Amino acid sequence: MYGNLYIVATPIGNLDDITLRAIKTLQEADIIAAEDTRHTLKLLNHLQISKPLISYYKQTEKIKTDILIEKLKEGKNIALVSDAGTPIISDPGEEVVKVAIQNDIKVIPIPGPCALITALISSGMNAKEFSFIGFLPVNKKEKEEKLEEVSGETRTLIFYEAPHKLISTLTEMKNILGDRKICLARELTKIHEEFLIDTISNLLEKTQEPKGEYVIVVEGSSLSKKEKETNKLNEMSIEQHYKYYEKLGYDKKEIIKKIAKDRNVSKNEIYKLFV
Repeated sequence: MYGNLYIVATPIGNLDDITLRAIKTLQEADIIAAEDTRHTLKLLNHLQISKPLISYYKQTEKIKTDILIEKLKEGKNIALVSDAGTPIISDPGEEVVKVAIQNDIKVIPIPGPCALITALISSGMNAKEFSFIGFLPVNKKEKEEKLEEVSGETRTLIFYEAPHKLISTLTEMKNILGDRKICLARELTKIHEEFLIDTISNLLEKTQEPKGEYVIVVEGSSLSKKEKETNKLNEMSIEQHYKYYEKLGYDKKEIIKKIAKDRNVSKNEIYKLFV
């Protein structure tokens, strides 16, 4: 009989935030797979739990997945933890869960702390709908492309960022997303927990030496990407607007229909201009 794979959320700062169910799971697991065994050992010592540990981090995820699956097939129960918060959310774990499901191994979530939710509920931003982006690409061009991609998103945006990259990321956000209201959340649930809520430009002036991991909560765009594109097209002359769609391969009938829709006027009005 196969063992179970438990996905266990652990504290993001304050060790008292661990759930009773998470403690029980760690106590009863045969093996604990940890992103950083040294980090997890501190938590286990605090909880007075002693268990065999296997390191499981991004660079070794594929290799270690095979080892964990083999252990699960032997009937061992494994608890997967990350350094802090919920595993898989911008942390290792996706690969082993995917392979476990393929092998009919039961995956059991043990919910708990999550940095993005903790920051969102304290930001005052719209929490009805939001998009979690996580860490932006390291490559500058790819980073800019990702920000361009989400620039028209009307939902609240949530990012993770390291302190040494914070200033450059905020600068690029201001250039691409505009000077929006944001919340910089750091040291969540710890002694120096802080929520800075202001415009990007104001926080750029106030933030001199960033410290600690950051969650950046950004208000959504007031206009969707489609609305921005439509506004841009409507700033063109009718002739430029026509040529824009002509270059995209549309025929005359389709172009007239599209221009009328963009400008919120009747098709006949546009048709008369091109007869």
